[in-house]
Amino acid sequence: MKKLLAPLFLLLALQVNAQEITVDTTKKDLVDTIKKDLFTAPDTVPKLRSKALTFVPPILLIGYGAASFYVKPLRQLDYYVQTRVKDSKPTFHTVVDSYAQFSPVAAVYVLNLAGVTGKNRFLDRTILLGISSAIMGGSIRVVKNATHRLRPNGENSVSFPSGHTATAFMGAEFLAQEYSGKSVWYGVAGYTVAAGTGIFRVYNRDHWFSDIVAGAGFGILSVKAAYFIYPYMRDFLTAKGKNGKSAMIMPTYQDGVVGFNFALQL
Repeated sequence: MKKLLAPLFLLLALQVNAQEITVDTTKKDLVDTIKKDLFTAPDTVPKLRSKALTFVPPILLIGYGAASFYVKPLRQLDYYVQTRVKDSKPTFHTVVDSYAQFSPVAAVYVLNLAGVTGKNRFLDRTILLGISSAIMGGSIRVVKNATHRLRPNGENSVSFPSGHTATAFMGAEFLAQEYSGKSVWYGVAGYTVAAGTGIFRVYNRDHWFSDIVAGAGFGILSVKAAYFIYPYMRDFLTAKGKNGKSAMIMPTYQDGVVGFNFALQL
């Protein structure tokens, strides 16, 4: 199992990219932190300085998963891994993966409330997370319905790709984007939790190995895409024209649904 996961960890290691972050060393209490973080948005958002090559690893992960539908040895590897899991842990079951998938995202907000400043403030960070979630959720839903892969446990035919794993790796990349400039270990911790989530999905017999590999790719790529396009959206929506008019986009949450409000000064 360790040998099988080695290529995955090698590709994931490429995702931990150091970025410059301005650290506020002023001692602040919780109220001041919340006020400043919630209600004071920066005029501009630092553009993601990722080069085109940083998109290659998640694309390769997705490509591996897609290839498992057509390349027989890759599909045989799925069966082999499940056989080994069944033989070694026939009664294994855990719900840890259902909670662990959200922990990297939660860590971003907990760290900020604790006064450890990240790359962006609450407003922009939350919009970035919303865009990432929309990209990931939409793509995962479409692909699941299009591929109709049966789960290892036979429960249904929406096995590919793993949504839990995608959520976990989306959070890991989100954490890395916001805090790897502060310390590379934040990204390492996030990716470790995400990898563990994927492994638990396999051991729970909810997914094939190629499902979690592709899920990791979708999660990482969604954040990469969000951080790439949002600075241009932010500059456009908040820029003042010659007549002094301005536009603003704000995140909303109602009845469990994340959305955005768009306001234009007339």
